[in-house]
Amino acid sequence: MRGWVRDHGLTLFMLGFFLVFLVAQTLTGQRAYNDDQIAHGESAIHLGAYLRSSHFIEATFENWESEYLQMGIYVLATVFFFQRGSSESKDPDTEDAVDRDPRLDTATPNAPWPVRHGGLMLRVYEHSLTIALLGMFLLSFVLHLWGGAREYNQEQLAHGEHAVSTLKFLTTSPFWFQSFQNWQSEFLAVASIAWLSVFLRQRGSPESKPVAAPHAQTGN
Repeated sequence: MRGWVRDHGLTLFMLGFFLVFLVAQTLTGQRAYNDDQIAHGESAIHLGAYLRSSHFIEATFENWESEYLQMGIYVLATVFFFQRGSSESKDPDTEDAVDRDPRLDTATPNAPWPVRHGGLMLRVYEHSLTIALLGMFLLSFVLHLWGGAREYNQEQLAHGEHAVSTLKFLTTSPFWFQSFQNWQSEFLAVASIAWLSVFLRQRGSPESKPVAAPHAQTGN
């Protein structure tokens, strides 16, 4: 068990922070929502009801959406684009191992089974990371849209205006404002690590070049 925890420690560490912050978001979000309810002469709701509310759904998936969009596009962009000197980039002057055609390794005994199987399974598998990340983006986008439409309609009705359909909400400025305010910050963060890792270091991290490596060295 100790060996398993060590081998998966990075994922467990990140998921631990995720759960702590998700619980904190839920509790503080419920408090903020109920404060608003009471201020408008309405009843507060219990935690279970809040988890099903548009307020929680919109806030949660609005952020997930931007994270998965950023990661999916980043993974795909690193196939084609370079940043000389960055630990986040392939070397623009040399062939990288990740560019090797997996069809040359179908006979390798310990290769993943889609590689050994070949055909359509391999075709999907060699792009599976991008597919998974962008698939999670699309799912989060739909849930953000659905939750956001419900939240928007509550505000509309509270002000004596008409509710709109989910598809109609897709064309509103509030929906795209919610999306773009997150998307721009995600891509700024990715650009920052790609550029800063040219000059700055973190000893022991695979996201950094060795501390003594020259600035011009690309990758790890």
